[in-house]
Amino acid sequence: NVDYPESGMGINATLSADHDAYIPGLKKLVDAIHNHGTKAIMQLLHTGPLRSEGISSVQPVAASAIPSRLLPKTPPRELTTQEVEDLIEKHAQAARRIQQAGFDGVEIGAGQGYLVSTFLSPLTNKRTDRFGGDTPEARATFLLEIIRRIKQKVGRNGFIIGCKPSVEQGVPGGITLEDSKRTAPLLVEAGVNMFNAWAWWHEAPGHTTISAVPRGAFVYLAEALKEVVSVPVGAVCRINDPRLAARIIAERRADLVIMGRALLADPYLPKKAAEGDLDDIRMCIACNTCLDEEFSALLTAGVERHNPNPPVCSLNAEIGMEGEQKMKPAEAPKKVLVVGGGPAGMEVARVASLRGHKVTLWESKDRLGGSLIPSAVPPHKEEIDGLLNYLTYQMKKLNVKVELNKGTTPEAVLKEEADEVVIAIGASHIIPKIPGVEGENVSTAIELLTGRKGVGEKVVIIGGGMGGCETAEFLASKGKKVTIVEILSRIARDLGVTNRGAMRERIK
Repeated sequence: NVDYPESGMGINATLSADHDAYIPGLKKLVDAIHNHGTKAIMQLLHTGPLRSEGISSVQPVAASAIPSRLLPKTPPRELTTQEVEDLIEKHAQAARRIQQAGFDGVEIGAGQGYLVSTFLSPLTNKRTDRFGGDTPEARATFLLEIIRRIKQKVGRNGFIIGCKPSVEQGVPGGITLEDSKRTAPLLVEAGVNMFNAWAWWHEAPGHTTISAVPRGAFVYLAEALKEVVSVPVGAVCRINDPRLAARIIAERRADLVIMGRALLADPYLPKKAAEGDLDDIRMCIACNTCLDEEFSALLTAGVERHNPNPPVCSLNAEIGMEGEQKMKPAEAPKKVLVVGGGPAGMEVARVASLRGHKVTLWESKDRLGGSLIPSAVPPHKEEIDGLLNYLTYQMKKLNVKVELNKGTTPEAVLKEEADEVVIAIGASHIIPKIPGVEGENVSTAIELLTGRKGVGEKVVIIGGGMGGCETAEFLASKGKKVTIVEILSRIARDLGVTNRGAMRERIK
């Protein structure tokens, strides 16, 4: 944050560098990072028009008074020429504070629909002063002057000046790949020595982060920039597997790979990859639970934006609380019986084993996985197989005694003489009491997805939530004619905001 409250904290509370008072806190942060032998680069971001009213009473700003398509009811005002000049200096002063705190570099957030990108786009820059223009080079003036000013303040001793543009805007009439290839050499000449080749704006009709997007789908953007610049270019977005990352670099499609959500799912991914223990990596499944919470706050009127709670990850329960709830060895190790080999049962077994307990896990089927097995069957849900493989590997690694095809009775549990018993057998379907529901032509989604039952050519699905929609998409991919019946006014209501629209588009 370079200019609070004007720059806003568009989605949630962020780090700030707009005042010298923040330097001691930033130093404490970067020292903790450096203590582990890691470099640290801090991003400079002005959210511009992507700030809702709940953040501040100050009206959002942009290159021109054109609202974001994400927030059409919160129009920004156009910055005056003097305000633009002031923001150039504010970016540079923020970079100076970040360097003084001990960081190794800064990255200018110049994409995704935030302030700097509104100057770069012909759709949002209609200015008639020197910060506007009809060419990509002219519209890059604001960004170029930020870079030059930062270089004057901190451009020595190897301090990194990175840039994260949306190489393509993803919106008709917006920034094109060729536009970015024209401006990138100018940015390098001004002082940029690293690129983070991000994809589209947040408001683009396409999708960039969900599991329906293939892995490495936007590496071509890094490849394109590498054609015109000699500084390192990073590939980013939907890269969660170090094997893919290594292949991208080996093929010289990019100079480095940048991961975000993958490190939320498993902060130790780089260490495990370096040690060659790839099966031990808990890879991000691109469910977007992390982003859904943030964007729901941005897009929903009246939602409290200054969320005091830590970020959320559907795989990593420790996220945001690593220093507060450290896993401790059990004072008195116990004999623990876990009944159920699905995701909950395996996670309980994993954590209990890590704490030193002796764990036995019973599963009634012939393989571990439970609900993860059918969940990975519908189109675009293949990433769930990675979670299943990870949890199964943990049972082996931690010497959990796994018994498959194991029926559970009260007598069997008592005979085990466990100190603690955890029941993790999952949920049961709610079957509506309607005439004909017990017919041979009626089945549950689980029965269909696991192949225990088949269907005819015409299928009616009762329930248009996530499970119903995913099953419908699965059957449609098999050539079936599918009708969804839903009691609510719209389907996919229980999907997060980043997945909901994509699902509805595909269902149509």
